Amino acid sequence: MLQRQIILKPDAKYPLHITAKQYWLPEFNANWEDPDALTLIVLHSTSFHKETWEPALEHLFSAILKHPSSSSRLKVRSLNDAALQQPPFYRNFGCEKYAEAVHRFMSSGSKLSTPVDFRSQKLLGLGHSLGGVAISILPTVEPLFEFSAIILVEPMLSPGGPETVQDLKLFLIKGAYERRDVWPSREHASEYLHSRKRTERWDPRVLGLYVKYGLRVHPAAQDESAPYHGVTLACSRNEEVTMYRDPTGSAKGLEALNSICTHIPVSVIFGDDSDYMPLQDALIDQGSGRQFQDVTRIKGAGHLVPQQVPEKLSEVLLGMLCRHTNPTAVCKL
Repeated sequence: MLQRQIILKPDAKYPLHITAKQYWLPEFNANWEDPDALTLIVLHSTSFHKETWEPALEHLFSAILKHPSSSSRLKVRSLNDAALQQPPFYRNFGCEKYAEAVHRFMSSGSKLSTPVDFRSQKLLGLGHSLGGVAISILPTVEPLFEFSAIILVEPMLSPGGPETVQDLKLFLIKGAYERRDVWPSREHASEYLHSRKRTERWDPRVLGLYVKYGLRVHPAAQDESAPYHGVTLACSRNEEVTMYRDPTGSAKGLEALNSICTHIPVSVIFGDDSDYMPLQDALIDQGSGRQFQDVTRIKGAGHLVPQQVPEKLSEVLLGMLCRHTNPTAVCKL
């Protein structure tokens, strides 16, 4: 799988770098100028990194090549977006600002390190967890980008209001503050993470990518008199907690979803082990008025579907993409 990083630099109006990665196979180049080929906009969840999607995308891309009926119309120019959060900006960086950062990136085509004209693309949004909230908001940010479909993976949306997820919020905040965040080296961090119950269900490739991209050199390494050469979390505790404390993001995401699902095909993927989100049934309740093209539950997965079962996730995504590009097609891995 080929990849390249694309960067939007700060300017006088926006103080943060915005980075993304573009993924594709050489075989997709033939579809680069096809106006009907899909461009996937893929957003990751809080405390993770854009590369966490790579195992699922690799499986998906390989499967696409086996199905000419689907690959002939799939460009799969997939970009994951992440803002480099810096104090004091992380203190109010919630789901709405996540969506706005993606919108800014997509609106700056000629200013990107590799120019991309997103308005000429046939867009499909894919987001996990709070990335699912942001991808729900994105189609409503002005000036609008036209999305042909949205796929939500375990979206952190609460139809019952904030009080219904208060216990979950407190649990996540407690976990973020109490989580170990410093190790002497990446090797020590890898050994530690492999021993933890929290990560025992992760695909080994995802865990390896977390050690590579989810950690960074400790800031104290810059100290000239007594540097510390360990590693720490790339997404700090404060940055993670800020997303969990976001007072408006989930409500804004649900409001946006209620609007877009009336005219954009929306599909939802859940893990059948609902360890984080006990409100799945309320989200897809037919009485809510929300319309979904597909609702799929993946056996053996909890909330962290891309991390735990990337191959199973790719199977579901392939079916959804096939039905979107060719409603009569039946595609299996």
